[in-house]
Amino acid sequence: MTTVSGSLARRAWTLYEPIHAIVYFAPEATEHYKAAGLRGGWMGYFGSRSAPMGAVTPGVVTAVFHNFQPAMVARAIPDAWRFSSPELALTARTAVADSALRRLWGDAAASDEVAEAADAAMRVARGLSGGGRPLFTATAALDEPKAAHLKLWHACTLLREHRFDGHIAALTVHGLDGLESLVTALAAGSGIDAATIRRFRGWTEEEWDQGVERLRSRGILDAGGELTSDGRALRAAVEEATDRLASHVWEAMDEPAREHLFGALRRLTSLLERSDGIHYPNPIGVSRPV
Repeated sequence: MTTVSGSLARRAWTLYEPIHAIVYFAPEATEHYKAAGLRGGWMGYFGSRSAPMGAVTPGVVTAVFHNFQPAMVARAIPDAWRFSSPELALTARTAVADSALRRLWGDAAASDEVAEAADAAMRVARGLSGGGRPLFTATAALDEPKAAHLKLWHACTLLREHRFDGHIAALTVHGLDGLESLVTALAAGSGIDAATIRRFRGWTEEEWDQGVERLRSRGILDAGGELTSDGRALRAAVEEATDRLASHVWEAMDEPAREHLFGALRRLTSLLERSDGIHYPNPIGVSRPV
């Protein structure tokens, strides 16, 4: 059963996640990461997202990001720090967000609604605890952008990485490694096919099949690759824990203020759904706003 806390946290996630995630979809990314010395889209992704933690090793990125094949990460890190630097990668990522949001939001980027939403979202983000959350804690130490649309993007990034860190903790507690988390998410109905996920996460078909067999041997998948009753309960427990770990700031918020912020975020995220913006379903699991 979905709890009230869970539904609040999940509703919020579908509203702030697309704003953060625009940097992964925007065509402007290629230009800005190349200018920063980052070679290729995956080096731009791994370098810019891990950059708040500093010039970390491929092992750290693999562990924190959780579901990428280690060799895929190692093709981008640590070379990203040889061709570029965490500082340049962060500057490039902010430039991607700036360009993409100005393009997709148009005049709304400088609107009072965005400024008010940015202030409200940052107040929520400042109420989050960093314990056990490396990506959130590192990102929270960055300077807060002054421009309202970037301040809102930064706040959404903090909310997203806080939830993401909690999700990895939930997967780990429930005994799912990175590959198994992908296999079970697809079996639960993520809307993306296995071949696409393998391509975006670096796993070979053989490695994927091995993960499926491990899950079958544990009674999580049946012979046809579908979730068993135990498998469905496991995924439900992971999602409930993820929501619970992200719920307290939304529960503590005044309901009219929360719904006002949700309404603004819903209107703004709807403007991102374009062929040169975000589309659903997608390989990174961003959900359509609800």
